[in-house]
Amino acid sequence: MTSVAEARRPPAPAPARGRAGRRVADHGSWFLVLPALLPILLLSVGPLLYGTLLAFTDAQSGRTAATRWIGALNFRDLLHDTLFWESFRIGLVWAAGVTVPQFLLALGLALLLNQDLRLRGLARALAIVPWAMPEVVVGIMWRLVYSPDAGVLNETLRDLGLGAGRDWLSGLATALPAVIVVGVWAGLPQTTVALLAGLQNVPRELHEAAAVDGAGAWRRFRAVTWPALRPVALAVTALNLIWNLNSFALVYVLTGGGPGGRTRLPMLFAYEEAFRYGQFGYAAAMGCVLVAVVSVLLAVFLAGRLRGGDTA
Repeated sequence: MTSVAEARRPPAPAPARGRAGRRVADHGSWFLVLPALLPILLLSVGPLLYGTLLAFTDAQSGRTAATRWIGALNFRDLLHDTLFWESFRIGLVWAAGVTVPQFLLALGLALLLNQDLRLRGLARALAIVPWAMPEVVVGIMWRLVYSPDAGVLNETLRDLGLGAGRDWLSGLATALPAVIVVGVWAGLPQTTVALLAGLQNVPRELHEAAAVDGAGAWRRFRAVTWPALRPVALAVTALNLIWNLNSFALVYVLTGGGPGGRTRLPMLFAYEEAFRYGQFGYAAAMGCVLVAVVSVLLAVFLAGRLRGGDTA
């Protein structure tokens, strides 16, 4: 029979798992992660490493001589390439010109769609229609809108007596603003959806309490809505800025980088160097510079988030 002392004795701890057991568990974890990890390695990490190595060579299309390792020569030439830095300046103007209005319009639309309106479900469905359209289709559609002869925009201006219209995508002064308008329209739905999701996480009781205390709509937005929405707003703005800086398809369909290089974004410049002039090594160096810029933006964003989390 078991004595009282033995009955009160705490159970013996389970034997510690040895190194072999931990190794088996680690192998099992890697096996579970492998299906999701393989596409990333094959489609993202692999091409990135290959492009980085290509940037240190003189790889060209159509040459019979073997590709040589030239070190940082492509990057040295890139420092003195005024056309590339001009395209980089245009890319920054494009990214900021699309991201800022896109966020402001999306915020207003999200606040409107968050209200208890009639046919709110239909309005939300219509608001995300541009998101379902491929960028190529969006570019073709807006080329028809901007058409100098029978475009909807010029026809509307003529009917209103505001002029005979103009060729918006071919004018040196109007090409970039016209393309920015299309970029804002095309990216508005996903920004709206992200902000609307953030707004729905704000407790309604806080708004009701602030209204009882006499706070107006603007004061409720500053004191209740914006503090809760700020993390989502920062994340979506950073992602939009990075996405717009890497834009290619939309601008390529609309203008092809013209007129006179006024809409030649960095990705378009790299594409031309690689596939029009055959300078694969030089184009890869441009891609490395863009990856470095995007990495800096991500580092700044993550540092801000971590600093905000530490002070919270």
